[in-house]
Amino acid sequence: MRRDWNRRARENARHYVVTGQHQWTDEEFFQSGQITMEEEILNDLSNVCQGRDPKDMRVLEIGCGAGRVTRAFAGFFGEVYAVDISREMVRQAREAVAGFPNAHVIRNNGMDLSAVAPHWWGRWRIGRQLQFDFAFSVIVFQHIPSREIIENYVREVQRLLRPGGLFKFQVQGSPVEADPEHSWVGDWFTEQQAREMAERCGFELRYQYGAGDQYYWLWYFKR
Repeated sequence: MRRDWNRRARENARHYVVTGQHQWTDEEFFQSGQITMEEEILNDLSNVCQGRDPKDMRVLEIGCGAGRVTRAFAGFFGEVYAVDISREMVRQAREAVAGFPNAHVIRNNGMDLSAVAPHWWGRWRIGRQLQFDFAFSVIVFQHIPSREIIENYVREVQRLLRPGGLFKFQVQGSPVEADPEHSWVGDWFTEQQAREMAERCGFELRYQYGAGDQYYWLWYFKR
């Protein structure tokens, strides 16, 4: 996945992040991120913020790409952490949020969130344990051709999310054949599989939208 996404990022990062058009100006690209922010965050504040001031919230974005949504988040939330597997995507995302000292873009390993917060804190590994108020991912898991890896991400979010916090994310809901060789077409989920994954990972699937569609949205609340 890292090889494929580095190649895509070098070729045309913004197109592969949002395939709606081949060339994006800065204004168009970041405006599309603002639209995602309005549709998925501002229209859902009761679930996302749960009465908290957004400026007091620490949030996590999985699969930030070139920083399209990360930039919008940085202007709204108090602290933003974003991860991506591609070194080139991370470089572009860091440029996108260069004017936002509250935004942190990190390259991860494509399987877990140890780059953000390690699983253990031993004598030779020093850092601070982060806890997030909200986590988000869009147009990312639909490209991961392994349901096990997707579930591992969900389990990792559960580890880092505060009790009662929301992980709002989108998966592939349309029956498609995953493409492990090129990491473009990811594994898909039925409603039953989404519910079972929530139970296994310590979440409550409280809402869902788009079952059977490419854009299958899930609202997982940490128990």
